[in-house]
Amino acid sequence: MHNHPNNLVEMGYIANAFGIQGWVKIKVTTEFSDSLDEYSVIYLKMPNGSVVSKKIETSFVRDDIYHAKFSGINDRDSAFALRGAVVAVDRAEFPNLDDDEYYWVDLLGLTVVNLDNDNLGTVTSLMETGANDVLVVKSDNKQHLIPFVAQYIIEVKQAEKQIIVDWGIDY
Repeated sequence: MHNHPNNLVEMGYIANAFGIQGWVKIKVTTEFSDSLDEYSVIYLKMPNGSVVSKKIETSFVRDDIYHAKFSGINDRDSAFALRGAVVAVDRAEFPNLDDDEYYWVDLLGLTVVNLDNDNLGTVTSLMETGANDVLVVKSDNKQHLIPFVAQYIIEVKQAEKQIIVDWGIDY
């Protein structure tokens, strides 16, 4: 059993083996396909529930698929055995952001309240639309799709787990 941080953030999954020298194809679920290059160690949550740490020796991106060669994985069978593993990183290793930037993972679960103090629900996911990101906010009886732009997002209060928006309850 390996020691691993408690604050792992999922970044994608291993889709398949690639070639015969132990490479894997990783479908990354982050904004940038090469974002895993930022981390010294990644963690694989295996289908059997175990977690193993790996170092990436080398990598490249082709067609939005991240191709990686892990230390100690040197043949196709070993790479194929990793198929289905969730790829995660230590949250403590995330690069610092500017004041008005947020990681999606930090917005999930926040309560969304409008300027009239109506509770619109909880952020359950985010969507990329090309023009801007959109918060998917769900309550018991409604879903709101709120563009994540300054016009509608008044303040993100991470400590209070709340986002204040200029958005009507019946939009």
